[in-house]
Amino acid sequence: MKVKIFDEEHESDLEKMVNDFLKDNDIDVIEIKYQVAISVCGEDQLYCFSAMIIYN
Repeated sequence: MKVKIFDEEHESDLEKMVNDFLKDNDIDVIEIKYQVAISVCGEDQLYCFSAMIIYN
């Protein structure tokens, strides 16, 4: 069993990275976990979109 972790600032970038990984690799996906983290720095909101693919 292996894992691959992706971390992007924009959800569309995360989607592209995950889709590219799945398309380019002949793997047996066990599970995909998704998470969003939000923080505030002054008046800015910072987002972190991440996914972990567990696969064989």
